[in-house]
Amino acid sequence: MAVLPGSFFWVRRDTSGAEHALVDAGDGLRARGTVLAVNPLAYSGGYELVTDADWATRSFEVSVAGAGWARTLRLESEGGRWHASTTEKGDLDAALTAAGHPSAGLPGTGDPDLLFDAFDVDLTGSPLTNTLPIRRLGLLEAEPGVAHRVSVAWVLLPSLEVIQADQIYTALGPGRVRFASETFSADLAVDDEGFVVDYPGLAGRVG
Repeated sequence: MAVLPGSFFWVRRDTSGAEHALVDAGDGLRARGTVLAVNPLAYSGGYELVTDADWATRSFEVSVAGAGWARTLRLESEGGRWHASTTEKGDLDAALTAAGHPSAGLPGTGDPDLLFDAFDVDLTGSPLTNTLPIRRLGLLEAEPGVAHRVSVAWVLLPSLEVIQADQIYTALGPGRVRFASETFSADLAVDDEGFVVDYPGLAGRVG
């Protein structure tokens, strides 16, 4: 297992929960993280994320489990095209698994074409994944007030269903970026590398 040099810890504000991510941001991003929360039902999980040098997501693997159920998902992206990755034996089912938790839909997406031109993955409740469009769009150095609409592959927790979502990121000046969706908006405080320090209503970084 590779040793990663950076460490971030966020405490959730919208529910009891947290995220801990180990990161290497030397040439794009490599990250390995742990997530846990009590709502909408208690779960814990882990993920691995790899981007290219321009911070567009290349691969994302996540597993999550709770009482009586467990789920896994592996996604890969190339040129805005997303698909479930396969094992060395070519077993597609191994990329999308679910045991228990029958009320939720299956992991992944029934129509990968809906994710065309989605260059970022967004994990529910994860401040880490907000860094991807911030860095990919160069918002740390961008002129304040210019809005950028992006399409993301939104991975829902704890079901691991994947849906396409439109989001808007706007640079507000040093250390500030506005995130907005169709029904929500928040002004994020970020550090010099674009990692979230404070996400009003969702999470704050500690340590």
